[in-house]
Formats: sequence, C-alpha cells, structure tokens
Amino acid sequence: MSLTTQSRTLPMAIMTYLERSASAKPASAGATCTENAVVIDDGKTYTGETAITAWLAGSAAEFEYTTTQLRTEKDESSTTVVNRVEGNFPGRSVDLNYRFELDAESGLIQALTISI
Repeated sequence: MSLTTQSRTLPMAIMTYLERSASAKPASAGATCTENAVVIDDGKTYTGETAITAWLAGSAAEFEYTTTQLRTEKDESSTTVVNRVEGNFPGRSVDLNYRFELDAESGLIQALTISI
C-alpha cells in the first residue's frame, strides 16, 4: 500500500491516520482515534479503538492497493478527504470520501465515515 498526498495542511490526526493506514502497519492508524471513536465503512460500524484497529488490519490483509489524495473539503464540523483507491479489489479503482470529525479537546478522530 502507498499514499500520495497533495497537501500537508490537514489536521495532524487526519494526516497521521492517512499515512499510517497506507503504511506497512495500517492497524497503527487506530491510535489516531479516540477511545470511543466510530468508523462507518461499507455499511458496517466499528466502535472503539480495538474494533477500529482490527478493521484496519483486516482491510489491509484482504487487498493490495494505493491511495491518492484528490482533494479536501472542510466545513464547521468535519473535514472530508477524497481519495482515489486503486488495487486488486473488485472494480480496481474507486474514489472514496473519508469524512472525519475530530474531538475538540484531544484533536483525535472521533468519527470517520467512508463512502462513495
């Protein structure tokens, strides 16, 4: 897996999550989440750092892929990063929206929704 990033202007937790999730040890991206964070991906919900870490490890083991950051969009409560993911999965290429909500106190990810 690899990550190509257009911009380093993202909040630290988001930038670290994206880098770690595309690294050789993607499960380490779970450390960028709050203890009770919620991730929604492909119709499934993962709650808490342990579940999120297991989901990240499982996703990485299933497919080989590269991720290219296309753009970011910010509003008052969230940051959305649009990534092109290409690899050996059905369809071989997809643009995904990663909508991050950060905890105001810790700066860690409290919610992440991944959608097409």
